[in-house]
Amino acid sequence: MTNASDDFNNNSKKIISIIGCGLIGQAWAVVFLRAGFNVKIYDKKRKITEHAKLGIEDKIKELGSFGLVNQHLIAEMMLNLTLENGLEDALRGSCYVQECGPEDLEIKSKLTAAIDEYTDEGVPIGSSTSGIPASSYAAEAKGRNRCLVVHPINPPHLIPAVEIVPSQWTDKSVLETASKIMFASGQTPIVLEKEIEGFILNRLQGALLTEAFQLLADGVASYEDIDKAVTDGLGFRWSLMGPFESIHLNAPLGVAQYIERYGPMYRKMFSNTGDKTDWSLALEKGLEESLVKKHPISNLDKSCKDRDQKMMLSLVQKQKGRLN
Repeated sequence: MTNASDDFNNNSKKIISIIGCGLIGQAWAVVFLRAGFNVKIYDKKRKITEHAKLGIEDKIKELGSFGLVNQHLIAEMMLNLTLENGLEDALRGSCYVQECGPEDLEIKSKLTAAIDEYTDEGVPIGSSTSGIPASSYAAEAKGRNRCLVVHPINPPHLIPAVEIVPSQWTDKSVLETASKIMFASGQTPIVLEKEIEGFILNRLQGALLTEAFQLLADGVASYEDIDKAVTDGLGFRWSLMGPFESIHLNAPLGVAQYIERYGPMYRKMFSNTGDKTDWSLALEKGLEESLVKKHPISNLDKSCKDRDQKMMLSLVQKQKGRLN
């Protein structure tokens, strides 16, 4: 599920439907137009759809001004955008549907059922929901087997990560197709094996926010300094590699040694929360094997040097941004 199939190497004749034209819907339209798809957008209020067209064009032009899309292709991209007056017309001929309705279970359930009724058989129906699982909003849909969460990070046309969360009913082929479309659109699919409240991104963000608020409440530091701990500290490194790769490169003998050295400190640090997670269990489930495959212990010095060089390039850009 990490490589786009030949089916999505040429997207010029393929249609993607976006239902709901708020900020997320507009950003999704940019993602798919940039990848060469034809995009249909629809919102039950025509004025919202018309306003969305302006927002989409502004976003594409802004990307062009930064060299992130070819300026000469902007007009062509906008020609590939169609504003539809009806849901059925918006869904006709689509190879994928991205639902961007309100974060309301009742509304999303009714909207999903309507989309399912008018969408060609087998076409995946992804939802941009931030936290409602497909097993809830698609439970009563006839085609619940082709419904799944496809949750972006706002704004999706700038941040590539996309969580793809199937329900227990989602067909494997639908999961694979949705992943391939995301990959073909320049996004980074993060495929969950099962549903969990908050998915992955919100859980990670929530854990950090919970601790940040506690530090602030306890008077440990100002909000400015807590924010800097992320922007100029952890977040700066995490922009290049995630927490598991980071700790693997932060011990001479890799992740197992890191857990042995620092695991007890972290357990003590969060003992008041009731968290009893044993980090070493992850080693038994293949974490060390996977990390060593990517960064062999015998080659950790080179991996660290590569990381440092990338950080230097990022530091140059960060300093340029501060000067500007």
